[in-house]
Amino acid sequence: MPQRALSLVSVFALLISGLISTSAVIAGEDNSLPEVEVTNVRKVFDNGEHNAFTDMIEFKGKYYLTFRTCPGGHMLFPSSRILIMQSDDAKTWKQVDEFSVPKRDVRDPHFLIFKDKLFVYTGTWYCGDSAPKTRTINQHLGYAVSSADGTKWSKPTMLEGTYGHYIWRAAAYGDKAYLCGRRIRHFTEDDKDRELIETAILESDDGLVWKTASLFNEKQGDETAFLFEKNGDLLAIGRSGSNPAWVMRSRPPFEKWDRKQLDRYIGGPLLAKWGDHYLVGGRQRKNGKYVTSLYWFKDDQLHEFASLPSGGDNSYPGILILDPNHALVSYYSSHEKDENGKPITAIYTADLKLKNKK
Repeated sequence: MPQRALSLVSVFALLISGLISTSAVIAGEDNSLPEVEVTNVRKVFDNGEHNAFTDMIEFKGKYYLTFRTCPGGHMLFPSSRILIMQSDDAKTWKQVDEFSVPKRDVRDPHFLIFKDKLFVYTGTWYCGDSAPKTRTINQHLGYAVSSADGTKWSKPTMLEGTYGHYIWRAAAYGDKAYLCGRRIRHFTEDDKDRELIETAILESDDGLVWKTASLFNEKQGDETAFLFEKNGDLLAIGRSGSNPAWVMRSRPPFEKWDRKQLDRYIGGPLLAKWGDHYLVGGRQRKNGKYVTSLYWFKDDQLHEFASLPSGGDNSYPGILILDPNHALVSYYSSHEKDENGKPITAIYTADLKLKNKK
């Protein structure tokens, strides 16, 4: 597996060149928030194909990374596959599974630990035998693979109740699993009006059969990340196309939702808790370009602490909290070029370390 590490000296060089913002080293908007040092930015996977849409998790003492790879590129191709990588040290990765779904594009894989199994969920678009000229969410269908030990994986299983839903990130609370599912209102055909795209939170008792628990966006629904607190409160960060993102709150059975719009667009949102602090990540427009950025989230405001080396087609981060002061973030980007000058789209990781304030 091709790997290329960047030393701390290289990171400072990137600071000078502007590829990492100065806030990547020190977060200064709120003095009560931790300072973060970004080190060891490295490319961990590049097979010459389009590699994108990452997620990470720890399961039974080992670390896992998943993403999509496709020789055709970013758009819909039945040749796309989902790769699952495993690591003992979050540095060296080996592939433990690869899967696809016949006549369907697989993408946006996300992990979930539920009932002592590790699941990988993927949304799939119907393609037939080649790249489709048109697409509709109404033909979308969720699939999953699962493992009890992280080494032996099931075959892809169709998720009952997800047809017509663009499934995305998953979460679990108590004896229920939850998925974000976008759909066209009333499943109307040939309607691309974003005002008619609604987002549901789907629930399951076994991780395979799903039903709608609630609608949390009745228009402009999009990619949404969920985080459950210990008391059952649900915090969510939702993309809204190219508009500013939303923060949303609810609790089971999700009959009421509080919503507030944030101050910026977030593509492929990540939401995690690192100690007592909330971390958000995703793509943003910065100085006229798209980059992958990381933020502390406090008092319904985003405080940026890093813009990672990234550009063009990028974002969809995942995160591992390795210890109270150390985390690893994954993402994809196309800011580098091959020997022929052609942009490559590869998977990267970066270490995040909290700095002790003096």
